[in-house]
Amino acid sequence: LLRPYQKEGVRWLRFLARNRFGGILADEMGLGKTLQMLVWLSMAGTERAVEARQPSLIVCPTSLVDNWAAEAARFIPWLKVGTMTGADRHSRWDGLRQLDVVVTSYALMRRDIALYEGIEFMAVVLDEAQHIKNQSTQNSLAAKRLRAQHRFVLTGTPIENGVSDLWSI
Repeated sequence: LLRPYQKEGVRWLRFLARNRFGGILADEMGLGKTLQMLVWLSMAGTERAVEARQPSLIVCPTSLVDNWAAEAARFIPWLKVGTMTGADRHSRWDGLRQLDVVVTSYALMRRDIALYEGIEFMAVVLDEAQHIKNQSTQNSLAAKRLRAQHRFVLTGTPIENGVSDLWSI
């Protein structure tokens, strides 16, 4: 299923998580960062005791929310994945803690940050990390308010900006 470089990416994520480090998974677009993260989320979720289960939160651009959900259904169908999108998302809020993976957009994460702050996630994954590259943006400030045991960002535009961008990411 995984190519050798993708297996190495999953090993990297496991190393970071076991040592309580956050991290960046950065490589060219189309090389499978989504798959690597989904595999890690699956492994991390099954390594935890059932009573200690916490959902993980994936924040991505609006255009990728459905893609993340579809990829999860394809590659980790045994996990419960839900999206927090649409005007009716608050009606599904009570069921959020029963999910393994929650996917939302940066825009809705910003709007719903007060609700997300009350939850400690197993992991928070920020896809397309350029959305938080400026540390004073609303996306960056809201993302830093999310609570999680593990924090990862994914980027298909590896470090091509200034030091302040990297600091924020």
